[in-house]
Amino acid sequence: MPVVKPRCEASPLDDREGVRSSLAKWFSKVGKDFPWRRTHEPYAILVSEMMLQQTQVATVLGKGYYTRFLDKFPTVEALAEADDTTLLKAWEGLGYYRRARMLRETARSIISKHHGHFPETEKELLSLPGIGPYTCAALLSFAFSKPSALVDGNVSRILSRLTDDDSPIDSTLTIRKHRELAYFLCAPENPRIHHYAMMELGQTICRPGVPHCLECPVSKYCASKSPETLPVKKKRTPITLVTENAIWARNSDGAILLHHESGSRRNGLWKLPLRTAAQCESLQLIAEDTYAITRYKVSLRVHLSKNQPTKTGEGDEWISLDQLETLPLAAPFKRMIARLLPDF
Repeated sequence: MPVVKPRCEASPLDDREGVRSSLAKWFSKVGKDFPWRRTHEPYAILVSEMMLQQTQVATVLGKGYYTRFLDKFPTVEALAEADDTTLLKAWEGLGYYRRARMLRETARSIISKHHGHFPETEKELLSLPGIGPYTCAALLSFAFSKPSALVDGNVSRILSRLTDDDSPIDSTLTIRKHRELAYFLCAPENPRIHHYAMMELGQTICRPGVPHCLECPVSKYCASKSPETLPVKKKRTPITLVTENAIWARNSDGAILLHHESGSRRNGLWKLPLRTAAQCESLQLIAEDTYAITRYKVSLRVHLSKNQPTKTGEGDEWISLDQLETLPLAAPFKRMIARLLPDF
């Protein structure tokens, strides 16, 4: 069934002041109160943006990741001095651990090149490690109250619908076009409110699938006749199925055999040691789980190694339960260890 929506009365390109005013009035009534919306401190805003890149707001706030991280590293100087173990433990559970390391690299660059002060120009911000166009735009508007071309998935969806644009939103041409449009629409007198309103609109009303057009504050500027069909994306990369075989081994002191990851994906994290299917063939299967990461769906199979292994692999170490509390663990393996500890 087609979406019921008000008639388009004007193009947002012809009446951007109307778009800005409508968004600001609406946001003043319904805008959510997030801790990063209460501050202009660039460091606190940077932490929130890094966390929110691939994690939902409910997770970042509901599980306390944001406040705990800032309690642990309250300043850019504290983060710049963090060692790997402490940093990854503070980020544990958020996944995509490269974000944490890039955040630290950004902090170190701010210390070494800018004497501990965040630069306030687009060119200087983009020169920092870990700062791309989106994060740069967020800092410009949210920390320094400067107009910017802030476009995330929610904003891009709104712009596609407002302009009735069915070009793929993940194409280079459309990304560039949406950044130009976002900058054009941005309210120069209060870019913070404008961008927060756009993001809030995408999260609550102009949602994926069927939007709530009758509640939309800018519906009269929306040219789309079938907003539920937009936006369009390029063909997705197919999901690859992967099986991981891990072993569960404890020694006579109760320590658990873990592996210290040195690969590119989870460098510095700990997990259960992986073995080949042939090495696990004769071992009892005691637990299974699945998890997803990027374009992979992983089937994790854990096998019981009853006898203490005489030879461990490179990177494998016996970890006491006291040590376990302090080590950063890859999330799927942290869940698995918690599940197995009471029975094995």
